[in-house]
Amino acid sequence: MSSAVHIHLDPVGGIAGDMFVAALLDARPDLAARVLADVAAVLPAEAGAARLAEVVNGGIAARHFSLVAAPSQPDAHHHHGHGHHQHTAHGTFAGMRSRIRDSALSPGTAEAAVGILTILAEAEARMHRLPIEEVHFHEIGDWDSLMDVVAAGSLIAALNAKSWSVAPLPLGGGMVKTAHGLLPVPAPATAEILKGFDWRDDGIAGERVTPTGAAILRFLVGASPAPRPAAARLGTVGYGAGTRQLPGLPNVLRASLFTLDAAGIDETRLIEIAFDIDDMTGEEIAHAADLLRTHTGIRDVRLIPAIGKKGRPLTTFALLAEPQAFDLVSDTIFLETSTLGLRFHTVERRVLAREQAVTSQGHPVKHARRPDGTRTSKVESDALAGVASLAVRRRIAKAED
Repeated sequence: MSSAVHIHLDPVGGIAGDMFVAALLDARPDLAARVLADVAAVLPAEAGAARLAEVVNGGIAARHFSLVAAPSQPDAHHHHGHGHHQHTAHGTFAGMRSRIRDSALSPGTAEAAVGILTILAEAEARMHRLPIEEVHFHEIGDWDSLMDVVAAGSLIAALNAKSWSVAPLPLGGGMVKTAHGLLPVPAPATAEILKGFDWRDDGIAGERVTPTGAAILRFLVGASPAPRPAAARLGTVGYGAGTRQLPGLPNVLRASLFTLDAAGIDETRLIEIAFDIDDMTGEEIAHAADLLRTHTGIRDVRLIPAIGKKGRPLTTFALLAEPQAFDLVSDTIFLETSTLGLRFHTVERRVLAREQAVTSQGHPVKHARRPDGTRTSKVESDALAGVASLAVRRRIAKAED
């Protein structure tokens, strides 16, 4: 599937990691082999195996994703998202992250899965005032939750959607059993992660959004959930079912896959991040900029010389980052530079559809289609770096257009 895809999530019954995976595999069954292989690579044999089943919940045909216990391990299967968790050795953030990174996974899976885990760990660290490396996942310490995170990461990497959006989340109600005793719904980690999201109360109690489901949402849409695009074509739709039966409501998550505006113009949101540096050397600034330029989720890095307080020269960093990468990008900035604070806001971006090709002379060229249907082309400047003069470069670009 092309990258010009927007995916919208409707949490009718709610969202948990297993519901997210099931909904997208219902919409894209061709990705099941990849996802199941990634899960098998990260789970030990004694934990069991992933199962994707067809079910009907509330009258809606859907998929259900679960962990089936190995024959010799009858207690390996836990119901997800209700606090009844048996803690295993991999239940620390550091342990789960290492297990994912050390497994032979499909391209992009580990990065996305670790990103989701990091959001969970940061929420736990804030709540318990702990360093992130010491976090123990009280609510997601079992194998099926690791399975959900890896499967979600596999899907996110494979789909490579241009953007994601989510409808208001069901608030739920009552109390949920956690490692810290009975606490009100939504659970503390869920509430911490989903600050800034819209909620709705449909009058149905219970835990409707789990911490894992919340972390997946935060990873996908970042700090400022975007609306569905104004111009898009609906493609496939999938339904993922939870284990509970809800009164008068299907307990499903619906995933709708849209192809963006067929005219080739796409409206996207990015986050612009800026900060000033006046106490790093030129070499340190250049090194930090190079690191940031290669960071996943950063689209552009600009350095702007300026004069700051007391007439001191400073450098302003201006970055464009994908919303889902904001937390990881901001952490990297604080680790790699001396800044103590960031300025950021959401920006709208209108871009033309582009495609890469290689010319007959072997130079990479970028084609773009204009709103009137004409196509413009430009040979990548890096390919012309060895050409002696500007005039020669212009002749090559014109000849290969």
